[in-house]
Amino acid sequence: MSEQQQEATGVMDLPAGVVRENVGLDVLTLLRDYGVDTIFGIPGTHNLEFYRHLEPLGLRAVTARHEQGAGYAADGWAQQTGLPGVVITTSGPGLLNALSAAGTAYCESRPLILLSPGVPQGQEFADKGALHETKDATGAAGAIVEWSRRVTNGAEAVQGIHDAFELFRHGRPRPVHLEIPLDVLEGPSRVPAGDLVARPPRPPRAADPAKVHDAVAALRGARNPAILAGGGALRAGADVTRLAEALQAPVVTTLNGKAAIPETHALSLGSDVRLQAAQHLLERADVLLILGSKVGEAELWFRELEPGGTVIRVDILETQLEKNTRCDIGLVGDSAAVVPQLLAGLEGHEPGPAPELGGLRAELRETARALSPEFAALAGQVAAAVPADAIIGGDSSQVTYLGTASFVPQQRPHSFLYTPAYATLGYGLPASIGAKIAAPERPVVCVIGDGALMFAVQELATAVEQRLDLVLVCVDNGGYGEIRANETDRGIVPVGVDLVQPDWVALAGAFGGRGVRISRADELAPEIEAAIAGGGVRMIHAPAELFAV
Repeated sequence: MSEQQQEATGVMDLPAGVVRENVGLDVLTLLRDYGVDTIFGIPGTHNLEFYRHLEPLGLRAVTARHEQGAGYAADGWAQQTGLPGVVITTSGPGLLNALSAAGTAYCESRPLILLSPGVPQGQEFADKGALHETKDATGAAGAIVEWSRRVTNGAEAVQGIHDAFELFRHGRPRPVHLEIPLDVLEGPSRVPAGDLVARPPRPPRAADPAKVHDAVAALRGARNPAILAGGGALRAGADVTRLAEALQAPVVTTLNGKAAIPETHALSLGSDVRLQAAQHLLERADVLLILGSKVGEAELWFRELEPGGTVIRVDILETQLEKNTRCDIGLVGDSAAVVPQLLAGLEGHEPGPAPELGGLRAELRETARALSPEFAALAGQVAAAVPADAIIGGDSSQVTYLGTASFVPQQRPHSFLYTPAYATLGYGLPASIGAKIAAPERPVVCVIGDGALMFAVQELATAVEQRLDLVLVCVDNGGYGEIRANETDRGIVPVGVDLVQPDWVALAGAFGGRGVRISRADELAPEIEAAIAGGGVRMIHAPAELFAV
């Protein structure tokens, strides 16, 4: 049979030792059975026996232009689907390029699976100049992720996927890494078919009934309770709102817990826990209920919370109960089970009158506005332009944490893409791409600074290639605005922060999108509306100076 005939019939000869029904097929078959339908990554010499199976299995392959972008796109996708994002890298540099995204997922408690090939068994640490040779890829990843395994056979690889879903469903979701040696990846499958079926989830872990009894007693006796909801609260869904209503307790969220209760709800004080007025409310509560938050310094802007009343903490990990803020009553369990336990205990409870929050809400808005009048004004334009179900992409940009975080209210969890603790640059655009792929029916508007955008600008090609409707607002302050201010505050003449800017409109066009530059602040909202309506990849260049107040 000629080479052309082989190509036509799909029976091309394979390299020695490579079979079509291989371990790569096993791993991807199992992922599909768990519900994963999209894979992010970049094809490479050593990972082709993963890529062989994507199309036959009906899995969508999204090729990022950098593995870090693949990881952040997987994060945005995961937040919309509730499933782990999956990234396939090649060996060595491909995996290492993705580790910043893995660090983000670890810090922010996000589910992520990294799959990478590795050197064949017996060639570990050979130091012989092999392609992509890396001293210890599993060790490198293991220093960052929850766990990293180099497997020795297909059964271990498949078990790794099962273990990952066990972690994501029932533990604190964090990234994991599987390194599959080439001889295993490309070798024959010996895994029983029954092991390639998703395992059903167990019921969420409930808290100790005696501890719940104590917590309910404290809540029933509270005169001015308050709730701080972190990212762990999102598992409880609408029950967080029901609990707040049962207690008539105001709710402040962290940025990772944003919209744990709809931000237009009468009991919501938004995600401004970093502002002192919100912190003082929590500290004055006679009973403070903390749901799924470590109350870290990044969320509080380097201040510790000092509650004056009884503190009840709910967390999936017992080790988190005493982090940063004391705990008087600790409820170890999944908020999806623990919040219903509290609701059941509060049945028939008659709460006090609804708190008057209008003055505090106005104070929080004015405090946030005073931090940055220009970014508050810009975010107000965004809020006026986007529909209620819009997903807002953010980055470690001033316009995000001084603007959209406070002034674009969200009604649904995971609608604000951000990394408040890891605070990486380059997250916003690829995360928005992943979110749009997962939720094509929802508008996605990414609002980030020019410095952050330049970390991942190549992913515009990914958005165009995937035929996405995506709006990108590039807020241009000429470089790294926060660091410029930090230098000035320390008496340092600004150095390394005033950066050459490309022609942003032309750049958008060069990637296959459309770009426009606004010349007045009041043009932003209409341009966002037009971009959402027009479809395709659209960039709006918004010089920050236009919003100076």
